[in-house]
Amino acid sequence: MPFTIFITWNPNPEIFRIGSLAVRWYGVLFALGFVFGYLILQRMFRKEGVPLKVLDSVTTYMIIGTLIGARLGHCLFYEPDYYLSHPLRIFAIWEGGLASHGSAIGIVGALIIFSIVKKRPFLWVIDRVVIVVALAGCLIRLGNLMNSEIFGHVTTLPWGFIFTRALNPLEAEDPRHPTQIYEALSYLLIFFYLIWYYYRKNGKPELGFLFGMFLLLIFGIRILIEFVKEPQVGFEATMALNMGQWLSIPFVLAGVYFVVRAKKMVKW
Repeated sequence: MPFTIFITWNPNPEIFRIGSLAVRWYGVLFALGFVFGYLILQRMFRKEGVPLKVLDSVTTYMIIGTLIGARLGHCLFYEPDYYLSHPLRIFAIWEGGLASHGSAIGIVGALIIFSIVKKRPFLWVIDRVVIVVALAGCLIRLGNLMNSEIFGHVTTLPWGFIFTRALNPLEAEDPRHPTQIYEALSYLLIFFYLIWYYYRKNGKPELGFLFGMFLLLIFGIRILIEFVKEPQVGFEATMALNMGQWLSIPFVLAGVYFVVRAKKMVKW
């Protein structure tokens, strides 16, 4: 017999508003990802005797890479026809539309540039950055939860959420998988694993191992959760795997490569 218990989810995505300026939960949680990330990396850099000015540079590159990559990723992966026809709308980031795969590409690209400009080994930098990126991913998915967006299929499970503020009124009628929570908890566990491994190795993990595990775990879990997630754009309904899953496969394969490479202690 199907469950009739469910959770009605109806939070205001805005914390407060002053005139036309609204402070939203999503924006605050997104920003907290950088704040907490900076504080955690600060401890790690101090432990390793790395000047904090290096951290300031890393943070700047990360912010720029994340925002550009996440926005372009959404525009080009999910709605290319619209944004290529209306290129100026790409800059309307306040309207929403950020892709985690794009942010991953943006961060990697930004840190490659950082490593070249600042003459720091790329894998050394990204092994530490991915630890805090996992935590940021958790906070961003909680922001999606507060926005009542990126949820799952209809479910009879007792923890199903009725998203009364869903953009499509038809999607607000039935309880659905709270896939934002699934992802947030998964990313939080990955964060704990990565930072545990870092300190277990006394701040000297095998070069590229944490980066590889991050890719393998984050995008492996993403592939699984996507099976119960609603399509983000219309064309995904006709695909055997949705866009998020197809985009995750190369990241998982790259993760396997870096983990195996790190354990074999092959030099970069």
